[in-house]
Amino acid sequence: MSGAVADVMPEQPAGVSTRETLFAIVGNPNCGKSTIFNALTGLKQKVANYPGVTVEKREGSCMSLHGKRMRLIDLPGAYSLNARSPDEAVVRDVLFGRRRDTPRPDAVVIVADAANLERNLYLTTQVLELGLPALVVLNMMDVAEAKQWRIDLAQLSQKLGVPIIPMQASVGKGLVELKAAMSRKLEAPPKHEPPMPADITRALNEVRGDLVNAGAVHNEASLLEPLYLISDHDPEHYGIKDEHVNRIAAAHDTLEKKFPGWEDTLAGARYEAIEKMLDGVLRRPEREESTFTDKLDRFLLHPVWGVVTLIGLMAVLFYTVFSVAEGPMGWIEDAFGAIGSWVEGAMPEGDLRDLIVNGVVAGVGGVVVFLPQILILFFFIGLMEDSGYMSRVAFIMDRIMGKVGLNGKSFVPFLSAYACAVPGIMATRTIASLKDRIVTILVTPLASCSARLPVYALMIAAMLPSGEVPAWTKAMILLAMYLLGTVGAFFFAWIFNRTLMKGQSSLMVLEMPSYKRPSIRQLLLFMLERGRIFLRRAGTVILGLSILLWAAMTYPKTPDADKSVNLANSIAGQAGHLVEPLIKPLGFDWKIGIGLIASFAAREVFNSTMGIVYAVQEEDDEESVHLREHMAAEKWPDGSPVFTPLVCVSIMVFFVFAMQCLSTVAVVKRETNGWKWPLFQIGYMTAAAWLASFIVYQGGCLLGF
Repeated sequence: MSGAVADVMPEQPAGVSTRETLFAIVGNPNCGKSTIFNALTGLKQKVANYPGVTVEKREGSCMSLHGKRMRLIDLPGAYSLNARSPDEAVVRDVLFGRRRDTPRPDAVVIVADAANLERNLYLTTQVLELGLPALVVLNMMDVAEAKQWRIDLAQLSQKLGVPIIPMQASVGKGLVELKAAMSRKLEAPPKHEPPMPADITRALNEVRGDLVNAGAVHNEASLLEPLYLISDHDPEHYGIKDEHVNRIAAAHDTLEKKFPGWEDTLAGARYEAIEKMLDGVLRRPEREESTFTDKLDRFLLHPVWGVVTLIGLMAVLFYTVFSVAEGPMGWIEDAFGAIGSWVEGAMPEGDLRDLIVNGVVAGVGGVVVFLPQILILFFFIGLMEDSGYMSRVAFIMDRIMGKVGLNGKSFVPFLSAYACAVPGIMATRTIASLKDRIVTILVTPLASCSARLPVYALMIAAMLPSGEVPAWTKAMILLAMYLLGTVGAFFFAWIFNRTLMKGQSSLMVLEMPSYKRPSIRQLLLFMLERGRIFLRRAGTVILGLSILLWAAMTYPKTPDADKSVNLANSIAGQAGHLVEPLIKPLGFDWKIGIGLIASFAAREVFNSTMGIVYAVQEEDDEESVHLREHMAAEKWPDGSPVFTPLVCVSIMVFFVFAMQCLSTVAVVKRETNGWKWPLFQIGYMTAAAWLASFIVYQGGCLLGF
C-alpha cells in the first residue's frame, strides 16, 4: 500500500474479530430498516454516537442458522451516497471504509420499500456499484400488494445480480428467509456501471487523477469515491484534511463551471436507467385504486379535521400519562421510602447515613419516580413514528409554521425536542437554509421536553392532590403547558425572522410514507432503550449532583441549631437567600431558589433538589412523607402556604421558558460553532421565563387568586 493509501484509508480497528461477518443495513428513511435491525438483534444491541459527529450509531449481533455470530450495523437512513447531511456522509464513509472507528462491512443488506420501488432503487443501485457482497430486502410487500402492484422478484434479482428477500417486517414475515440468506456466503454482485454521460465520465477521471496526486483518495479508488466526495454537500467533512477539502471543493467548482447542473444530469440518467430496468419487472394496474393511506390522509391531512385530530391525540396522550402512570409511580415512591427506612435502621446515625438517605435515595428517587410517565410519553412518540403519522404531523404544522417564517421541516426537530432538546437540535441538520436552521435551534428548547415532565407532574400533584380532581383536569393543565411552550416557540420564531434573521424561508420537501401497523416489539424496544438512557442519567448525572447538593445543603454546620436553621446557613441556603430578592416577585422563596440554581444543569434536578431540601430539614422523629405532600405542607414565616396553586403555575410557566439544561447549551454551541448563539439563547429564554412567571403570579394576585 502506498503512502497516499495509508493516509486516506483507515486501518482495521484493534480488537475486531475477522471471524464474525459484519453486515451493514442500508436503506432510505422510513423503509423499515430499523425494524429489521431490531428483529434480528433483539436486545443484543447498543446505541452510541459516531465519534466526531452527532449521528447515532446502532450496533448489534445475532446468530446465523449455522450457529455463527454475525455483527450488524444499522446505518442512518439515506436517499443517496451524494451526501447532503451528516447522516448520509456517515453511510457513504462506512461503505467506503473511510471511517477509522468502523471497519468496512463484509456485506450489505439493502432494505427497499416495495411500494416506492423506483425511488428506493436509486440508493440500491448506488450501493451495488460499490461491489460489496449484498442482498436486497423488499419490505412492505403488503402495501405494494394493496396497491395491486405485481413485482417479478426473479427477474429483478437477475437484473440486479443479488438475492431478493420479500418481507413484511412489521409482523416478522420473511425474517427466517432473510436470516437464511445472511447465513449463506454472499457473493459480490456483477459489476454495475453508474449511468453517466461520456463527457462527464472523462472529466471525473481527470478529477480522480488530481485527487489521487493530492492524496485525497488512494490510487486504487474507483471513480465512485471522488464522484461522491465532490458531490458532498455536508459542510463538516469529518475525517478529511482541510487541504483535501479545499481540493475537493475546487474540483466541484471546476466541474460545475464546465458542466452546469451536472449533478442533476447524473440523477436524471440514473432514474432513466431504473425505469428501463423495471420494464417487465413492475406491473401496475391501469387505474390505481385509492389505498388505505390515501383514504386516511383525506381525513388526517384535512385543514380542520387534521388539526382537531392532532389536538385530540395530544389530549389522550397526556390523560394516559396521568391516569396509567399513577399506580407505578406510587410503587416506586414506596420502594424508595422502604430503602431509606431500611438504611436508617441498618446504619448508625451520622453524616454517611444522612448522605445515603437524604442525598442519594431522596435525590435519585425524586427523579426515578417519573419513569412510568417518561415511558408512556416515548410509547406515544414511537407509535406516531412507527405508524407513519409523524410525517403527517409535520405536514399539518407546515401551514402554521409558515405563518412565523418557518416550514414544516422545522417542526420535525421541534417535535423530537418534546422527548429531548438535544436530538431535536441535532435534527436541524436536515434543514438546508442556514437562516431557518438557526431560528429553529433558537426556539427548539421551548418544546416541553421529557425533563420538564417531572417538574410539571410534581407541581400538578402539589396543587391537585390525587383523588380530589379527575385525571382529565390534570391532563388539561399539562396540555396547556405544552401548548404554551409551542406558542412561545412560534412567537419567538416570528420575532427572530423579522429582526435577527431576515430573509426568504425555504420550501419544505417531505416524504409521506404509507401507514403501517406499528410493531409492538419495536415500540417496546424503543421504550426500553429510552428508559435505559433516562435511568443511566439518573444513576450518573443526577446521582453526582444529588451528592453535591446534599453537601451544599449540609455544610457548613451550625452548632446546636435545628435542621431548618442549619439549611438556611448552608452554602446552598446562602445561595438561595442571595437570589430570593430576584425571584420573590414570582412567588418563590429561597428554597425554591436553590432548586432553580441546581436545575440549570438539568431541569429534572429541580425535583431531586426539592427532595433533598425537605429531607435534609426533616426532623428525625418526624414521620417520613412523600415529597409532594411535604411541599403542600410548606409554609412562609407568616404561616401562609408556599406552594399555592398560583405559585405552582408560576413555577411551571418559568420552566416552560427557561433554558435550564447544560447538555442543550453544549450541543447548541457545537452546532453553531461558537458561543454567540448559546449565550443569546440563555439570555432571552431566562428573561422570557422571569417575565412570563412575573405576569402570571402578579396578575393572579391582582385577580384575587
